[in-house]
Amino acid sequence: MTTPHIVPVRAFSDNYIWVIRDHCHAAVVDPGDASPVLDYLRQEKLQLVAILNTHHHNDHVGGNGGLLREFKVPVYGPKRESIPTVTHPLGECGKESEEGCAYLPEFSLSLRVIDIPGHTAGHIAYYGSNLLFCGDTLFACGCGRLFEGTAPQMVNSLEKLADLPPETLVYCGHEYTLNNIRFARAVEPGNKALAERERTVEKLRKQNTPTLPSNIAIEKATNPFLRCDEPEVIQNASSYAGKPLTDRVSVFSALRDWKNHF
Repeated sequence: MTTPHIVPVRAFSDNYIWVIRDHCHAAVVDPGDASPVLDYLRQEKLQLVAILNTHHHNDHVGGNGGLLREFKVPVYGPKRESIPTVTHPLGECGKESEEGCAYLPEFSLSLRVIDIPGHTAGHIAYYGSNLLFCGDTLFACGCGRLFEGTAPQMVNSLEKLADLPPETLVYCGHEYTLNNIRFARAVEPGNKALAERERTVEKLRKQNTPTLPSNIAIEKATNPFLRCDEPEVIQNASSYAGKPLTDRVSVFSALRDWKNHF
């Protein structure tokens, strides 16, 4: 087995389409646009072997059809959402099964499915071999908006991801990191790890270099949406809300509303 590499292909203004590849095969995660993926595959002389979708938004699935016209491959996606091109609908299972796992034989890579509703009603993540593809649920130093789900759902989803091993690499769907950090600094100005992360990310963005992947350890140390039990986060979320907040969901809800208007 050759260990696959993970390569970002940029799409639209800030999307990343993640390519899992070796020297001749590729699988793509959340191809919102087929054109940059096809260009990359031709340039690298790679054979597409699978498509993985985390949720139904068009900037994550819009390229499925164009890729399928060129390559007849399986399409994995959330079973609780309507994505017409999905051939293998998946959801979280209590134990490994075909319905709870995307297996990519070309890489000997098994990706377990985790249900993470909140951003959308049926959003899923793929996790395995120290890799987490989490779409628009967990961002670097942020989280997705609640378009279809509820705050309790999103808190539960984020807790599932935060419980993964600290070294887990986080591959999310957008380059939002610097803006997210600037919000996080308003929420938790005393966080030294966050200040250091801001300096690092600013250097990367000046070079037009992706700030991803992140990892779970960094997120737990700096992401306010994973730090709803921290005194400074609680205090400043309460100040924003104009009332004392005493539980994780209410703190999260205040943070999410604050970020929406930041």
